Parts: sequence; C-alpha cells; structure tokens
Amino acid sequence: MRVLFVSAEVAPFAKVGGLADVAAALPRALADLGVEAAIAMPKYRGVEGKTRLSSVGSISVPVAGEEKTCPILKGELPGGKVPVYFIAHDPYFDRDQVYGEGGGDYPDSLERFALLSRGALVLAGELGVDILHVNDWHTALVPVLVRAGFGPARVKTVLTIHNLAYQGVFPWARRTALGLPESVSSVLKHKGKLNLLKGGILAADLLTTVSPTYAREILERGEGLEEYLRARAGDLVGVLNGVDYSVWDPETDPYLWANYSAEDPSGKAENKRRLQVELGLEPDPRAPLVGMISRLAEQKGFDLVMEAFDRMMALGVQFVLLGTGDPRYEAFFEKAAGRHPKRVAALITFSEEWAHRIEAASDIFLMPSRFEPCGLNQMYSLRYGTVPVVRATGGLADTVREYDPERGGGNGFTFEEYTPEAMLAALRRAVDLYLRDPEVWKRLMLRGMREDHSWETSAREYLKLYQKLAGS
Repeated sequence: MRVLFVSAEVAPFAKVGGLADVAAALPRALADLGVEAAIAMPKYRGVEGKTRLSSVGSISVPVAGEEKTCPILKGELPGGKVPVYFIAHDPYFDRDQVYGEGGGDYPDSLERFALLSRGALVLAGELGVDILHVNDWHTALVPVLVRAGFGPARVKTVLTIHNLAYQGVFPWARRTALGLPESVSSVLKHKGKLNLLKGGILAADLLTTVSPTYAREILERGEGLEEYLRARAGDLVGVLNGVDYSVWDPETDPYLWANYSAEDPSGKAENKRRLQVELGLEPDPRAPLVGMISRLAEQKGFDLVMEAFDRMMALGVQFVLLGTGDPRYEAFFEKAAGRHPKRVAALITFSEEWAHRIEAASDIFLMPSRFEPCGLNQMYSLRYGTVPVVRATGGLADTVREYDPERGGGNGFTFEEYTPEAMLAALRRAVDLYLRDPEVWKRLMLRGMREDHSWETSAREYLKLYQKLAGS
C-alpha cells in the first residue's frame, strides 16, 4: 500500500495550526503499520534547516497560463521513516508566512495551491501510489483533477476536511488560472464563485473528517455545503485525530523545565512555578492557572472569553494565553494583561516551546469553541495533567467527559450552550473542585494522563479505509 499525503503545512517544516501536526503524525503512524507513506508539501522558507535535502529532479506544472518549472527536493520527517517531497517555486513559496500576512491570505493563494495540487499529481504518477490523501481546501483540487483524467488513472483519492469554515473561495473569473476546460471548472462553482472545497467534496472517492461528532454535525451545519455533504453522506467517515506521544509527552518533553508522568506527577508543580516566574505572574502554587493556546479567531470562542473575562478573573484564577490572529483579540488580551498585573500573561506570538510549557504548567485548559472539528489541545492537556474545560462540540464532545462527583468518572468539564454564562459555570465547577479537594483533583488529573489517544487506533481505521478503496 503506497499513500502520498498532500498538505499545505506539515510539522516541523511549516505549522500554523493542528493540520501540521496531523499531516506529520498520521503518515508516521501508518508507516509503523507497514504502509509506504510519503508526503508532498511546498518548500517554504526555512525548510533547509529542519531536514537534510537532496535534489530528485524537477517537474513542469501548468498554472496561471504558463508552465512553472519546480525543483523537487527530498527530505524526511524526524525519525527517518517517512520521506517528504518538497515542491519548490520561490515566487510562490519563499515567503515570510505560510498563508499570508496581517491576518489575511496572499492574493495569489489560488495559484500557489493549484501549483501544489498539480505538482502532487505528477509526483503521485512517478511514485506509483495507490492512494492520494489530501487535506482541506488547499489540496481539494487534486480529486477534481484525478476525476477529470489529469492524474494517474488507477489512483484513489481521500479528502480529509479538517475545518469546513475554510473553503478556498475565489472570484469565478479567476478559474482561468487553473487552465481547466469549462466542463471541469463547473464542478467548482458555488454561489457564483470558485469554491475548491466544494469541488473536492464532489470528486473525492472518500471523504473523512477529524472526529465522528463533526462528521454528523456538518450534515446539518455545513457552512453552506450541506447539500453536497448530504449527497456524499455514504462516503463520509469521521475518524478521530490522535496525539503523537513522541512529541507530546511530559515524561520526555525537551521543552519542559521538569519532566513528569502519571506515575510521578510531582514535576508539574515545578513547571507551574517556573512559568509564573518567567511570565511575571504571582508565584502562588494554589492559584488556579488557566491556559489557552489557540489561533485568535471567532471560531475558538474568544467572544465568550472577552465578555466573561472580568467575571472569570473574579474566580481567583491566573490566566495565560498564547496565540496570534484577529487584531481585536490580540489588543484585548494585551490590555487585559495590563489591567491584571501579576495575574494575566498574554504571549501574542507563535512558539512551540511556550505551547508545551503552558500545557505542562496550567491546571486548567480552556477551549470554549463555537465549533471544533477535532481539537488537539484538549488531548494534549489530558496527557499533561491539565484538566480541560470545553464546549461539547465536534471532537471536544468525543474526547472530554464531564466530571461525575457521584461516581468519580469523567476527565474534565463541559458545557453545551454557547453563552458566557454556560462557559463560566463550567469553569466555576473546575475551580471549585481544584480549591476544595486537591486529592480528588489529583485523581481527576491522573485519570486523564492515563488515557490513550495515540495515533495507532486512528491509523488502523485509515488503513482499513485505504484497503477498501484500493480493492474497489
């Protein structure tokens, strides 16, 4: 079984969100199961320092009315099991950011990712792959091209929807950049515009999402694409993402000040102490530390956090945020840090190091998402003994269970209604338990740490889907 993953971002070479973690971890897990997995992605600026690159030739790709010559460089994921093929085109990919600057996308995003899709098809033919597994709108053109006869004849396509809110929508007039006959372009038309994800939904052999609950939710609330998703409901499968414990494990995490485990969790307190010192928070071991690590986007529930912020702080918590995004959210949290000295820290940046440290140091992790296809941070939090408080939607509903004081079950705190009051009520339940009964809190924390959300189970599900497709 040969599978080529195509993704706009893959950790550690380029990371904006959870897609990058998945696009690295799933191929690695499949390789452990004997799949010949490889990855195709753009060669962004800075890749050179993250893997040893070798030239494997060049390809010619038609985009925007001309043939683009693209050198192909080969590297490896850390660990050496999975080859990564980097499609190079400096005018499109040698830039400061992956997608765009100032919170927006680059104006030539259509051409950039059309080149990635076309280039991946050429690679798939040369590598003789059985399955092309593409991800989100950036590569949703691949199934359309395969269906129209522009790719290897026998290859099957899988499209994973990580976040339906992002669809690759462009003015209809720009379809000429794709160089496709009108009969093919028509599958991309939606509400008078070019919509790459819509085309991929209709053309892919199999559709997957990143959690079972999200797969059900999008049939009713599909960001305008419900009609097409319902038409493909028999080919839509929700497979929960996993966690790469070679990267996210407090026992071995190189970013932490002190390593710890479920068998000996004592190092967690040292991480909290050091984070408080480093970020200028009051060094109080009993103050409940609430962490958030996220893109600063409306989807993530930041309107709830802003409206409830002063009431949240009145619970006696400390709060630390890591993330970038919408300027209005960035400004709010920077001002909040000024209003609550020694109690609020706002890191308006992207930092893998601080992401790991905040997971380890926090007592509570807050994810009040309006919608959440899967979410990874709640599963990272469970492993790190950081009790999640989440809205029960998508993958959050699949992984976090409300604490049951009668039976001692559950692994976190949840709420359903999308209101500041519901979020505060769940957070208050968590804070009350943390302050009232440290021993019960510790048992809750350790229960989460011992759960297994590794990629092996998910990878086996994908392997079964691939085998069924390849045999059809």
